[in-house]
Amino acid sequence: MTDNNTNLNIIQQWVYTAFPVAKDRSIANTESLLETGIIDSMGTLEVVDFLEQEFGLEVLDDEMVADHFDSIQTIADYVAEKQGGNNIQK
Repeated sequence: MTDNNTNLNIIQQWVYTAFPVAKDRSIANTESLLETGIIDSMGTLEVVDFLEQEFGLEVLDDEMVADHFDSIQTIADYVAEKQGGNNIQK
């Protein structure tokens, strides 16, 4: 298991690669990827696929909510929660 900061870095690098506009706009880890239009519904599916592949998670249908995928930070928090971590930052 990796810590939340490591997960955050992995997720941030992936987001910057998969959605280059996030890097171009220097999106902060807490800035909404959904409200800024960087990720849409199809992008959310790409995030889910990445999380399942990279972290070996199973993202359940009822977990596919905006609260989990709104920002780089909320994605990292979701991963930490799924991995059983208790150090989720809010």
